[in-house]
Amino acid sequence: MRRSLVVAVMAIMPMVGLANQNSRPDIQVNVPPEVFSTRGQSSQPCIQCCVYQDQNYSEGAVIKVEGVLLQCQRDEKTISTNPLVWRRVKP
Repeated sequence: MRRSLVVAVMAIMPMVGLANQNSRPDIQVNVPPEVFSTRGQSSQPCIQCCVYQDQNYSEGAVIKVEGVLLQCQRDEKTISTNPLVWRRVKP
């Protein structure tokens, strides 16, 4: 029984390999390096982000600017599409 199972698996393996070759077309896509680099370009606009020095930060992010800790938080007083603001974090 075990021997016939091994023979059956060995008979099926080449067919599986051929099926995979037919279902995977060989496609080459050339992508310019600018796609992966933002040198000299500003960041993409962010819907809900805090921005500092042309960098987007999400809610909860903490940065240190000139010795002061700032956290990106929601502004409860503002109704807009970008209600996040930088607030000073007390040590």
